[in-house]
Amino acid sequence: MSHSIFRKDGTAQGVAKQRLIETLAKPDKRVINDPYADRFVMGASLIKLMGHRLSVWITQKFAPGFHEHLISRTRFIDDLIKQSAADGSEQYVILGAGYDLRAHRLELPASLTIFEVDQPEVQAIKCSKLPKELPNSENVTYVAVDFNHQSLTEQLLAAGFDQTKRTIFTLEGVSQYISKEAAVSTIKELSKLTQGSRSTFFISFVDELLEKDPEACFGKGYPRAVERAEMIKRLSAKAGEPWISFYSSEEIETLLFQNGFVLRENKTLADLNDVYFTPVGRSIPENEIFKLEHFVVAES
Repeated sequence: MSHSIFRKDGTAQGVAKQRLIETLAKPDKRVINDPYADRFVMGASLIKLMGHRLSVWITQKFAPGFHEHLISRTRFIDDLIKQSAADGSEQYVILGAGYDLRAHRLELPASLTIFEVDQPEVQAIKCSKLPKELPNSENVTYVAVDFNHQSLTEQLLAAGFDQTKRTIFTLEGVSQYISKEAAVSTIKELSKLTQGSRSTFFISFVDELLEKDPEACFGKGYPRAVERAEMIKRLSAKAGEPWISFYSSEEIETLLFQNGFVLRENKTLADLNDVYFTPVGRSIPENEIFKLEHFVVAES
């Protein structure tokens, strides 16, 4: 693989901020809980002071549904990992792990070996901010990869990855930031790594309609959809992490099939609203629905 799948930590901080905001909700109203997120968020003390409702309200002024979109993605993967572990997966590989804390906050079984893959400088920042005592730390192996000079396969195998064991891989919130060549290269490597075992692969992708027909990526009546689509892309680029790759569902399904994976699920916030938010009395109205990013699960 010749391209990094995780260059900076700006995106990781942004997602951690939304996890922190959600964690501030009352226990019977929140969708996810991340007791470690505050360690990775600038201004965490101020966010805690404002609380959940005010912080979500401010986020809505930026883009209605943005917070709920990221939280639904987080919860969707949380549920996938827990179910995969219960169904017999023995390894979990987090690609471009950033500030992901699932290894420690989900009470995963001790039998699940976890590999966190990222660039060494990102891992160093993460490890410096973690508390000394963390649940499940003994089951986590950090795999530092310089994607410009090292092979993901070689580094994983050197770290103890077992090609015969059932594995789940996640590539969350990354595909839009890397070239399609890099994404194809990654999926090809995963295909070769799992030829001797069953595996599950999660990937999120931004719909190509965001550029072709932006209004189709939001719920009916979403305010200033085209303007906000451009704003999101512009702010990402300004932060040094431009969105450069967009996909159709058919393109992703074909890419997965060509590499031995069969599509199992393809969801957006529109599908998950009634699953996660309605049960806690926070159903999202149609005109605040974000559906520009898809959450895909495939099986080898």
